[in-house]
Amino acid sequence: MYGEHPESDFSDDQGDEPAMAEIDIRDNRAQGRLEAYEGDQLVGVVGYFVMAGAPAALVAVHTVVEQGHEGKGIAGTLVKEFYETAAREGVPVVPLCPYAARWAQRHPDEVAVAPAADEDTVRAAEEQLKADSGRW
Repeated sequence: MYGEHPESDFSDDQGDEPAMAEIDIRDNRAQGRLEAYEGDQLVGVVGYFVMAGAPAALVAVHTVVEQGHEGKGIAGTLVKEFYETAAREGVPVVPLCPYAARWAQRHPDEVAVAPAADEDTVRAAEEQLKADSGRW
């Protein structure tokens, strides 16, 4: 079972934590999950969906890091890759996940690579999330 990334612990600083092991990020688009693996162990995930129709967008719904792996920069690495994926696809990110939204505010130079989502796109993403709320 995954624990949600603590909202109150938003530090990207790794402090005295040991160096993060090699993290492999995999886009499991069919499941709507950007997954972080340490070896063969799933240690974190960004749950997301691709907005149906136009405008297209990637919508981050939640960011989760496995207990015992918090504070290693895994959530930030996942969210950064999420924005980079959107940039490669030429679509905006709608960060409905509070962690992803705060990460973007703290790292504006890294999110600039993805197109910005306008208010209509954000509203459409919120409506699509509500329509499929049982999934989340």
